Amino acid sequence: MINHTMIVSFDQPLPATELDQYLVDIERVMLDSGFVRLVVARRHIPVPGEEAIPALIATAIVQIALADTDTMAKAFTAPGVHEVIDRWQSRYPYKVAYANHEPLV
Repeated sequence: MINHTMIVSFDQPLPATELDQYLVDIERVMLDSGFVRLVVARRHIPVPGEEAIPALIATAIVQIALADTDTMAKAFTAPGVHEVIDRWQSRYPYKVAYANHEPLV
């Protein structure tokens, strides 16, 4: 099993209801793909002073558990996945950093 962990950083702050909807949409579309074992999407917990750090600061974290890299490729090409990503990118641009790794615990 591998995890695909995404650090999602929106260019501008989102209204709380919009961020909540983004998290729901990402979880739903990945689960609906039928290829993932688990999807968890959560808000980043900000700490004072982090905005001064010259790094990608998360708005949200999404972790997707999959059987292997072949399954990951299938999940990200499943119907609806890119439609959800493109819809959110067009409304609220964001950047993503990611890591593929073995489970951490």
